[in-house]
Amino acid sequence: MRGLPSLRSQGVHGVLCTAFAMGCDRNGFRLVHYSVQGNHLHMIVEATNRVCLSRGMQGLLVRVARALNRLWRRAGKVFADRYHDRILRTPREVRHALAYVLNNARRHGVRLAREIDWFASGWWFDGWRETLTGNLPSGPARPVARARNWLLNVGWRRHGLISHHEVPG
Repeated sequence: MRGLPSLRSQGVHGVLCTAFAMGCDRNGFRLVHYSVQGNHLHMIVEATNRVCLSRGMQGLLVRVARALNRLWRRAGKVFADRYHDRILRTPREVRHALAYVLNNARRHGVRLAREIDWFASGWWFDGWRETLTGNLPSGPARPVARARNWLLNVGWRRHGLISHHEVPG
């Protein structure tokens, strides 16, 4: 919603990671990767079917909204609209989506202090072309689930690993 603080701050990110960790793998729904932007989120999820997708997203977004409202000491809507989904069907589409989500800050011209965006799930991604330096962010449990389907585990790699420096189109 308009008028809310930026989602790209350390305190907010900690709250988001806690909410993600609690809701990332539930009832046929898995949050596999995310990127936090100033006023929206990008996510790559797996779902057993459309019902699991709908219920999983609804549950995750409710969890996130409640946590953010507690942090900001407010009540009311946090998200202006529902999520938009797109089913990824080919290895190339999945690779493009991974690069887009994990390197989305670069797409918007954000200068990063590290090789990967601190506000994305890149620390838990094993498909980087370059080796990561540094430690995993401290905080709660892992905020993303491990992918289970072939496209997100293996298939996308047919088109090459993803560089930290890649700017998605």
